Amino acid sequence: MTTHHQRAHWLLLPTVAAIAACPVDSRADPGPAAEALGGLRLTPGGCLEATVDLPSTHYGVLWRAPDLEAAGRPVRLIPPGTQAFPTADTAPARGDAYLRLHLHPVASPADSDGDGEDDLSEFASPGTRNALNPAEPIAEQHGRIQIPDRETYELLSHRDNFPGAADFQEVKFLVYDVHTDTPVLYFADSKRYPYHYYFSRDAVARYSSGSLFNAHTYFTNTSRRNLAGSIVYHPNFQHADGRSGLYTIEFWPADPVAFRFIEIAYEMIAAGMPFVDGDLAYHPASQTQITLRDEEADEFASSQVNLIDTDTLFGSQTYNGLHTGSCFGRLKLVAGAETLSARDVVIFQSIPNDLTHVAGIMTEDPQTPLSHINLKARQNDTPNAYIAEASTHPDIAPLIGQNVYYEVGPDGFQIRAATQVEVDAYFESIRPDAPQIPIRNLATTEIAALATIGFHHDDAFGSKAANLAQLRKILPDLTPDGFAVPFYFYDEFMKYNGFYALAEAMMADPLFQTVPATREARLATFRDQIEDLGVLPPWMDVALEEMREAFPEGTSIRARSSTNNEDLEGFNGAGLYESYTHHPHEGRFAKTAKQVWAGLWTYRAFEEREFWRIDHLAAAMGILVHPNFADEVANGVGVTKNPFIPGTGWDGHYVNVQVGENLVTNPPPGTVPEEYTIANLGFGADYEIQYIRRSNLVPEGETVLSREQALELKDAMNILHNHFRPLYESPAGFAMEIEFKIDRDGELAIKQARPWVD
Repeated sequence: MTTHHQRAHWLLLPTVAAIAACPVDSRADPGPAAEALGGLRLTPGGCLEATVDLPSTHYGVLWRAPDLEAAGRPVRLIPPGTQAFPTADTAPARGDAYLRLHLHPVASPADSDGDGEDDLSEFASPGTRNALNPAEPIAEQHGRIQIPDRETYELLSHRDNFPGAADFQEVKFLVYDVHTDTPVLYFADSKRYPYHYYFSRDAVARYSSGSLFNAHTYFTNTSRRNLAGSIVYHPNFQHADGRSGLYTIEFWPADPVAFRFIEIAYEMIAAGMPFVDGDLAYHPASQTQITLRDEEADEFASSQVNLIDTDTLFGSQTYNGLHTGSCFGRLKLVAGAETLSARDVVIFQSIPNDLTHVAGIMTEDPQTPLSHINLKARQNDTPNAYIAEASTHPDIAPLIGQNVYYEVGPDGFQIRAATQVEVDAYFESIRPDAPQIPIRNLATTEIAALATIGFHHDDAFGSKAANLAQLRKILPDLTPDGFAVPFYFYDEFMKYNGFYALAEAMMADPLFQTVPATREARLATFRDQIEDLGVLPPWMDVALEEMREAFPEGTSIRARSSTNNEDLEGFNGAGLYESYTHHPHEGRFAKTAKQVWAGLWTYRAFEEREFWRIDHLAAAMGILVHPNFADEVANGVGVTKNPFIPGTGWDGHYVNVQVGENLVTNPPPGTVPEEYTIANLGFGADYEIQYIRRSNLVPEGETVLSREQALELKDAMNILHNHFRPLYESPAGFAMEIEFKIDRDGELAIKQARPWVD
């Protein structure tokens, strides 16, 4: 494309490490362009930069090519009269490449992109025209053909969810004619256009048929004419040098986009967003795209395309707002076991095994959305965020021990000092106005086999037991069998020992009411009294023994809490109550039953009920009893919806799973569970798995669940979702949360299902 009035200066870039010693290639005639270029250096984003001095009579176009013989592509326009101006390539320096600077007279400007408009005319209209992109201009209310600065990106962006990235900024892009030598790029106003096809039809006036658009755009590399994707901004991605922020290029997860098309999109987007300074990467977000990336590894390695994998992308985050919102409270740093209250904004240096009701949460360890701590935050609408090194953060540390206002947003947090008046007013505003009395049916007086009860028996046995009994009706091979002990047993035990009267006296004590530490200590004493001093009526002891003896000899039995104030719509009570294993050598079941009943009076459970004004004496504890799972290969939790792609049409499931008995809801320090979504994202029947994080307890490249196990779990989740939805009579958005195991024989078992609190 060089003409008689152009002079070009070639620079060989062999490797990033050798840039400082790059020689001028002797095969090029430097001419005046050599005088225009100064010393070479790398920008913070890894792009090659040179100082440019241009006379007012000339402007420059920087080109890049893979070798001296290739025409290459224009990457940046440098205006006339630029003096000592640093200009850079738009993509990070990777592998071998050549840069050249073309000088053009202002009096006869070139047409670098070949669209019929000269460079300077297009340069004068940034955004709506682009001298390096031959796209026809569109009205600004529809989008741009260039994003010259961060402000324009924000103007075009909207908030959306991606696996591992909730409520992140996204700008949709379309590249047409990728099968030709003259592709064109558009950036859509993504607030206005939720789908690429609508933008293509209404803004660009290309395609009036959605089916034809899809046929040319998705799921093919042989007849592909277009690329449809998103540019997602990750504000809290931490680079190795301490810089923050990364833009990722993402395609529909089930779309197998080949390298040759990714390279086109990457190069054009990098040139079309010059403000990014190399902080741009292609993120293969699904197994389909990861497989294709591995198959084309050599092509990627020899290109300028910057790649980032999911583990690096989300493992380098310094912040994650898991549940957004704001609160007031006293900021407290927790390093061990401490008494907390609903008026505390808490910094956890490690994720706790249990948690009472608090005003706000910060953790220095990353969380998953299905951890008990975040489930409780969602249930109670508590602001909750992972903030790296929160306890020493300069905006947080000076406020420890003081009243604060704390706000969790999708991109970051705010915190400031607050008054006691603000804290008091906030606390009263979020509590229910009236007392709540949970329903307990005491007319059911006998232990029941799970086969004899179902969903509507929750008022006598608790939702946990009733839902498992219901699960057995639809998934009998995947759920444990057993028994349910009714609320009647707990109530009779409490009356037989006079424990209700002791509880009333304890709760009436002013110190108990006003001092959290006193309340926690008195509740611990009360639980000891229930376990050590409580005596079962003879008839009750006999009934529990008959139940125990109904299991095969030598069976370890799991005794699980099943109350009338958990596993409910809008209130799941995750992590409030304890479960216990009764081993054969322990003899009679009475001791284990008393442990479960005493669990109704833990500090965290009491504080939760107190906040919601639930009558403590009307709360009741049933017991779900089934064989214990021992030596499981994996355990996990899942939700029967895809929270990262909401709405209809592309629904799926979200799963956390870990090897062995390392709980995903309360992971041991330093352990990372497997986290993925699974959904039918194509027009066929294949389900796409998108891994958000890989477990650090399995070898690199391996997964906790095989694809076959993930598909089996998916099928079971579909069945139970469709079964429970009409039972709960729930509107759109309903989902069930499950707990599951892979047992020692590699078999799937689902042990719990409850409504998802969203």
